[in-house]
Amino acid sequence: MTTNKKKLLITESMSEHGWKLFRDRGDIEAIEFPNMIPQKDFVALLAEHAPVHGVALGATAFGDNELDASQDMKVVARIGVGFDAINVPALSKRKVPLMVAGTANSPSVAEQAIFMMMTLAKRGVELHALVKDGRWATRLGLLPFDLYGKTLLIVGFGRIGTRTAKRCLAMEMNVLVYDPYKSADDIRAAGCEPVDDLDRALPRADFISLHCPKTPETVGLINAARRSMLQRAELHRRLDFAKAAFKPKSLLDRGKYRVGEKVDDAAHIVRQEFRDNRLPIALAAVAGVAWLFREPIKDHVPKLAQKAQDLADAVLDKFRPDAAEPYLEEDDEAAE
Repeated sequence: MTTNKKKLLITESMSEHGWKLFRDRGDIEAIEFPNMIPQKDFVALLAEHAPVHGVALGATAFGDNELDASQDMKVVARIGVGFDAINVPALSKRKVPLMVAGTANSPSVAEQAIFMMMTLAKRGVELHALVKDGRWATRLGLLPFDLYGKTLLIVGFGRIGTRTAKRCLAMEMNVLVYDPYKSADDIRAAGCEPVDDLDRALPRADFISLHCPKTPETVGLINAARRSMLQRAELHRRLDFAKAAFKPKSLLDRGKYRVGEKVDDAAHIVRQEFRDNRLPIALAAVAGVAWLFREPIKDHVPKLAQKAQDLADAVLDKFRPDAAEPYLEEDDEAAE
């Protein structure tokens, strides 16, 4: 039966508010389809309901085959920002516009980037596994560190990149920005440091967050050579930490035990040093064991110290002349 209604195929991921807007209109017939529908099934669905005048897509691709099956496509929309799954030249050839939700998920993606950095810094996955496996006591080799003072490199300073930078600056991180399409003045005005050479910026970063569209220019941006560069930079960073930790003065400063200093206080200093990545794991583990057994140590250290002193005195006594016998200096002339 002929109808004046426009027929739309809409992915199931459309929000309830969006669905209500369509249902409240009398001139639209909205048909739901699964977000992860196989491509051949999607083409068959378009042909079944043809003519189809519009689609709202999630992860589904769209191109010539889909245009042919729909017969009278007027508009293609994406519930999201990226459109790399859409054959834009095919749409342009048939004068079918493409619409995206430009700002819809920018805060969500920025928060997701923060969540992933926090998960890495706080060792969330590893520590959660220790709790589940009943191995919490073995956590000393997995101590977390702070985002405070760390350096983030943001590649792409658009809607998501700027929001990510704002949140990281609030956490007192150092933010570098690489975006050849943004002026250095705009980046500085946002409180960030502009960088114009990605290869020189990568080794400076503790975290890297990519917020650029998928284009021929950005595909493979972080390639094997740059990943290798990052691995070498991290290795050098750890070696520098280790060298600094094992310098005689550093070892003396970190390892000396002042008389009367509480073991708890010393353990707190060691843990803080490790959080700042200034101690190798081995030293931190030793300090952690000392902290766990602080009470027995405090009880037994004086006794052990006294025993060591008694032993030293006994050894010295063996080599010390008998106090009861006067010490007579040999007289060379008398001997003659």
